[in-house]
Amino acid sequence: MSLNLNSLEAVAEAMVAPGKGILAADESTGTIGNRLAQIDAESTFESRNAYRDLLFSAEGMENYISGVIMYDETLRQSSLAEGTPYPEYLAAKGVIPGIKVDAGAHDLSGSEGEKITSGLDGLDDRLTEYRQMGARFAKWRAVINITEDNPSGYCISTNAHALARYAALCQANDIVPIVEPEILMDGTHDIDDSFVVTEEVLHTVFFELYSQGVQYEQMVLKPNMVLTGYDASDRAGVNEVAEATLQCFFRTVPAAVPGIAFLSGGQSDEDATAHLNRMNQILGDNKPWNLSFSYGRALQQPALKAWGGKDENVSAAQEAFLKRAKLNSLATKGEYSEDME
Repeated sequence: MSLNLNSLEAVAEAMVAPGKGILAADESTGTIGNRLAQIDAESTFESRNAYRDLLFSAEGMENYISGVIMYDETLRQSSLAEGTPYPEYLAAKGVIPGIKVDAGAHDLSGSEGEKITSGLDGLDDRLTEYRQMGARFAKWRAVINITEDNPSGYCISTNAHALARYAALCQANDIVPIVEPEILMDGTHDIDDSFVVTEEVLHTVFFELYSQGVQYEQMVLKPNMVLTGYDASDRAGVNEVAEATLQCFFRTVPAAVPGIAFLSGGQSDEDATAHLNRMNQILGDNKPWNLSFSYGRALQQPALKAWGGKDENVSAAQEAFLKRAKLNSLATKGEYSEDME
């Protein structure tokens, strides 16, 4: 099976096709180093390639995974068995190659502890190169914190403007943008606070996208779910999270957007799957957009633990990865249940 997607609309729709989701394997060198440290494995060019390879080469992963977001280093690496560059290797499996293009979150001047994502300088040239290398979509993440004083309107508007600038440049370079405004769930805020901030952020993001000429049909939204802060004493249940998230998105996300691929944002593997499943059950066949997943840790953590950095554990790690991918695939159709765990 190979890719035959000749328009940005076709790529965007394939990324969020029912039964499939996106594997976020775009951890920076520092982040993947921290993950490997958890299993006492050294982070080297070779070990990072070996870990990504076990995910990408898992037999049948293309049945559940529509696309893979890669880091610059990974996009330039190759499969261990065949020596084929990963963009070409994944495309041959029918999996869409993608690339993380932002340069991370940095302190936002003039604010109290807020962040702005950098990476717009030189982005046009980088996108041209990535497209030539086979990338069909890209990702840019904005980070918003909820505290007693934040987020400020200044932080929301500057991040939304940067997201829209990135998205417009992607579409100009024949690349589908994943637009990722993430409201972090660290803190003691309740689900109502999460709802209000998520609503304001999404309204602002879509205003900026519209203002800068971004075509909604040619993008994918990667947002947080509306959750209680992780440090709050009283946490909202699965049904409450699903209903609040859908209400917020009905208010803010145009139906022209083909799909929403949720980030897991530090949720447990099971919670991320259960929340997605419940939203799809509530919507049923009446969906303005396909609801899917773009998970990193919530797809990878069981595989990383099973692997432990040892060659003899690769097949066990692949089984763990495929199990989570399959359960989330079922959740995109509202067919997951807890007893499958």
